[in-house]
Amino acid sequence: MAGAIGLAITAHAASSSPAESPELGLAPLKVSGNKHFLVQEDGKPFFYLADTAWGLFPDATPADVDFYLNDRAEKGFTVIQAVVILWDASRHTDYNGQLPFAGNDPAKPNEAYFKNVDTVIDKAQALGLRMALVPFWFKGLRNNIPGLLDPATAREFCKYLGARYRDKAVIWILGGDTAGNSRRGPDYAPLARAMAAGLRAGDGGAHLITYHPTGQQSSSMWFQSEPWLDFDLLQSGHLIQNTNYELIAHDYASTPVKPVIDGEPGYENITDHLISIQRHPDAKRIDAQDVRRFGYLSVFAGAAGHTYGNGEVFGFWNPGTGGEPRWGSGMPWRQSMELPGSFQMQYLRKLIESRPMLVRIPDQNLIIGDTSETTTRLEGTRAADGSYAFIYTSAGEPIQARLQLLAGDTIRAYWYDPRTGTPTLIGDIPKTPARTFTPPGKGGGNDWVLVLDNAAANYPAPGSARAIEN
Repeated sequence: MAGAIGLAITAHAASSSPAESPELGLAPLKVSGNKHFLVQEDGKPFFYLADTAWGLFPDATPADVDFYLNDRAEKGFTVIQAVVILWDASRHTDYNGQLPFAGNDPAKPNEAYFKNVDTVIDKAQALGLRMALVPFWFKGLRNNIPGLLDPATAREFCKYLGARYRDKAVIWILGGDTAGNSRRGPDYAPLARAMAAGLRAGDGGAHLITYHPTGQQSSSMWFQSEPWLDFDLLQSGHLIQNTNYELIAHDYASTPVKPVIDGEPGYENITDHLISIQRHPDAKRIDAQDVRRFGYLSVFAGAAGHTYGNGEVFGFWNPGTGGEPRWGSGMPWRQSMELPGSFQMQYLRKLIESRPMLVRIPDQNLIIGDTSETTTRLEGTRAADGSYAFIYTSAGEPIQARLQLLAGDTIRAYWYDPRTGTPTLIGDIPKTPARTFTPPGKGGGNDWVLVLDNAAANYPAPGSARAIEN
């Protein structure tokens, strides 16, 4: 069976060589020398700031794609996460009425469907966006196109994908809301290994690979020692009391060392714990202050980037089209794209890029006293050489900082506003063992970043310019 599949897919690959869609100028990505970050081929740091658009290929029209990608590029995202073969692929056509496989046979990719995938990837690249592609969503395929869950079949399909997109700026995400193995469910580890082998055979190892687990889990739970897993990915879960910083800290300290990213924290405007709005119409919703907190806490705990999402946007949902999420807001996807959290994610990226990224380490020793938990959490990170430090306060709690962990005799201090990306200079202060800083505001929605620099480093104002890496 596997041999026949291989012949069929090879024929399709030959009919659509990657040479037909040349690389549009984005350098390949790799893992940094210290294994905690992602960098471009020339060593330039890369901050993974993703938006979630799982349904981009089957659910968006060409006009939708243009609108969506332009918006996300303007807002500073660097990666778009999407699923090539969505969970209901046996009947879910793209805008042009095309299914991914002829006769739902995984050995027969439909060229018309994949031409649309090609076009979307090229449009993203033209805007400086990389695509993080899930070949197919594990969850739901058993009752849809079960043949894809056969490791031999999946390997050949992934070989086809790897060859087709070997010259594109893509990242591969295996899995799809599934544990690698579980006493309550299937063992997906053999399937993941086969798919990784297929991708490597198709692209020659040109692209990074990770794995998308289910809620409050990480790929590290099953695959940390697997050589194909280039970086860890979390799904920290859709809940206000999100403790992704604990999962990040665990993976950051794991061996072998690998970068880690929260690939699916709580989506903006989705119900807390995915509570059904039919049963609980007044259920609490995750809002902009929550998604900011998820981002800053995870990155300061050691993540190499972060992911944003919205329940209506990822499926390109509009009223009257059916399939309204039971936890959704009922807001059309284009309107949902204007929610404040999607604007504010760029300020996290700008802050991180305004200081040397590759020397950054998590360090809770920066904070004297209780760092609290969840919605009032404090999280610290600094340069290993002591040239700068960031401390995030989720609800404007005062920060007692250990200045002795910083280099130099004079500390230049700022407040950085995660809502606007605005820095406010506190001033140059003599370095003492410790000092207390009181944020401009306190309480819900008053999250702040305390920025502490060795004044002699003469860094630009936080968030204002990309730092020159050593």
